[in-house]
Amino acid sequence: MEERLVSRFNWGLVARIDRPSYETRVAIVRRKARLRNLELPEDVVCFIAGKIDSNTRELEGAIAKVAMLAQVTERELNLPLAEEALGGEPTIKNREITIEDILDVVTSRFNVRLADLQSKKRSRSIAFPRQICMYLARNLTRHSLEEIGGYFGGRDHTTVLHANRTIEEMGGKDKQFSAQLELLTQEIRSHNDK
Repeated sequence: MEERLVSRFNWGLVARIDRPSYETRVAIVRRKARLRNLELPEDVVCFIAGKIDSNTRELEGAIAKVAMLAQVTERELNLPLAEEALGGEPTIKNREITIEDILDVVTSRFNVRLADLQSKKRSRSIAFPRQICMYLARNLTRHSLEEIGGYFGGRDHTTVLHANRTIEEMGGKDKQFSAQLELLTQEIRSHNDK
């Protein structure tokens, strides 16, 4: 009978609770601000989401701090006020981004394996995320074209240049894709702070 009781309550479900992604934190800040009837400018929303990466309660606390400072000082809710309330620029901007940071976010977002990104495979489902990785590595790290190419299966610098041009052109033509690239960039910066 004891075994039956244990098995009734042993669901075997263990959920890992990760920190919310940057995109999720932005959505949380917008929603919590709306619930408080606050009109937060987009740069303030992004600042709070970039500054606080732990949990919803911390985000709510940050919103409350910013709102309180605005109310007490009778100032407009803007980025300088938010920086004053929360202590300046987000710390993530000062840290060095690595190719590993980029790979962690891109492999998760595109559901591809690191081994595939570093392989010789050329299928669209692998090549496209690889090009995005190369583009982000070129724009967010100090690595040379040769180093970036070497990291992705020993490709040469012309492959990295081609990937960079391809992603830039897509971003220039497609505003939605450009916004997704920006979200990826913010997520990488946020991921780097963990």
